[in-house]
Amino acid sequence: MADEPSALLQILDLEQLEVNIFRGLSPDESVQRVFGGQVAGQALVAAGRTVPDERHVHSLHAYFLRPGDPTIPIIYEVDRIRDGKSFTTRRVVAVQHGKAIFHLSASFQVDEPGADRQAEMPDAPDPETVPSLEAKRAAAGMPASKRWEDGLRPIDVRYIVDPPWWPQPRNESKGPMQVWFRANGAMPDDPLLHVCAATYASDLTLLDSALLSNGMTASDMRDVQVASLDHAMWFHRPFRADDWLFYDQSSPSSSNARGLAIGRIFTRDGKHVVSVVQEGLLRVTKTSK
Repeated sequence: MADEPSALLQILDLEQLEVNIFRGLSPDESVQRVFGGQVAGQALVAAGRTVPDERHVHSLHAYFLRPGDPTIPIIYEVDRIRDGKSFTTRRVVAVQHGKAIFHLSASFQVDEPGADRQAEMPDAPDPETVPSLEAKRAAAGMPASKRWEDGLRPIDVRYIVDPPWWPQPRNESKGPMQVWFRANGAMPDDPLLHVCAATYASDLTLLDSALLSNGMTASDMRDVQVASLDHAMWFHRPFRADDWLFYDQSSPSSSNARGLAIGRIFTRDGKHVVSVVQEGLLRVTKTSK
């Protein structure tokens, strides 16, 4: 792992404007809308900054309401819903142009002993044996991509299964979607930042599983409208986002122009640390020939 600080830290570094009010910025990239994982990660930072350090986030539930404008700041307004003996609840609304673009509820808990079990991690190749997208492009004789998905983001993603938008022919497998990921660069020890980094990364590839399960390929992408609608996460055990994490994703259902995706995140030594569920827009805009 490189010693340079992760670029993700700049994205997650919110400015506090007032009590319960924070401001976040978007990277200087040529994109039409703010990446959903960025808004989710920043909103969770805002919530976490109003909670005592000994209380750690254990779940979040969120809705993507409007596309974010990457050219202006995002204002995060935190509502301190409840501070109990063991649990703390926060609600965050992200605002741009005077309108809510994102809504998040998060729950925090003090550490408590209890039952501890998990399902086993699926078999996966070592992350060092899985090529980066840049290496895959070079091996296929393809030019370097300028798409933000292919390296401009601050997450190193290694696709074990080719994503549905990958332009080269792939096998006909319809799932699961599996990747290794980690923050591109070192991160401090603050547990909240590692959770927020995983929140950011969790939205990068999850809906790919819905496309994959429906047999969609790169040739279909221009005829399909995809967008995150809602997002839920449960954080089971501590982890570091600058270490390799295995993301196992599948899609059990697609209907009514929506696709449901479920993900499990494991540490390299097999600990199940996060569960993710998302429903996304999966609208076919043109009838296939």
